[in-house]
Amino acid sequence: MRAAVMYGAGDVRVENRPAPKIVQPADAVVRVVASCVCGSDLWPYASMPATDAGRPMGHEFLGVVEEAGADVTGLRAGDLVVAPFTYSDNTCDYCVKGLHISCRNGGRYGFDGVDGGQGEAVRVPYADGTLVKLPVEADSALLPSLLALSDVMTTGHHGAVTAGVGRGDTVLVVGDGAVLVVGDGAVGLCAVLAAHRLGAERIVLTGRHTARTDLGRDFGATDVVAERGEEGIARIRELTGGVDKVIEAVGTRPALDTALGAVLDGGTISRPGVPQHEVGPIGPGLFMRNINLTGGASPARAYVEHLLPDVLDGTITPGRVFDQTFTLTRTPDAYRAMADRQVLKALIRP
Repeated sequence: MRAAVMYGAGDVRVENRPAPKIVQPADAVVRVVASCVCGSDLWPYASMPATDAGRPMGHEFLGVVEEAGADVTGLRAGDLVVAPFTYSDNTCDYCVKGLHISCRNGGRYGFDGVDGGQGEAVRVPYADGTLVKLPVEADSALLPSLLALSDVMTTGHHGAVTAGVGRGDTVLVVGDGAVLVVGDGAVGLCAVLAAHRLGAERIVLTGRHTARTDLGRDFGATDVVAERGEEGIARIRELTGGVDKVIEAVGTRPALDTALGAVLDGGTISRPGVPQHEVGPIGPGLFMRNINLTGGASPARAYVEHLLPDVLDGTITPGRVFDQTFTLTRTPDAYRAMADRQVLKALIRP
């Protein structure tokens, strides 16, 4: 089968690899109908050391079950399914409390002999616990939004949930809802959508790319701040007086500094963006302000079925973050386009 493999920074190739097969009785083989490039894929694309072995890429996909192992009882060949960005058994103590990202038997696509999602097919471990069956056909117009449940929408939702967004929040400007600061990448835009869905009445979106911030306004953003650094913090505080709920969806130290500068004492900063820094401010200054730092990697499997009805009835349309489609053969072009910020989020079709 054809699949995308990364051999180092800037070096993504589409090559022939062995077709996946059932290895464990809980496995399923899924033929990929749609996948995508994640913003987190761009970090190794920028910095991965060269390797001869390569790493199969992609962790967001949906597709059709081609074969199910003997222990798989909830799925059968022909089912259309979406795969959360990590696999999990959905039965261990972590999964039971909704922390599937920490599943004791779970793992990541593209590692430990498991295929990546940017390919023609994937062997999915713990298929009953991982895959969610979709009540639509493989040619449905809803597929981009359903694919977003694999990661980007569930990650944005996780940011909003862990920030404590909801109706009735005490906020500086609005009084009924929440005030947020997010980035204009795909996760940030989905965080806007999630916050609006949860009842936020004022949402401040940071970003400089008009096409992205316009989509953010469609998703529910009420204000856009283009300034960065201290100037951006000052503008946010001028607009709001300071915010008490922040979703930091980028993962860089400057983004965290913006969040810390904009948040009110006693406020909450949720960090669903993958951090690209090891050191942050945890000293007396932060201590005295009683700021809550929360968030982390999304337990996507915990949220898929919760968000699915709103995607099916069109209440939310997170698939709008996919602004260009590439064939699998052109996956290297998709990486380049996203790295150059010519594309917000690239959809990949076989």
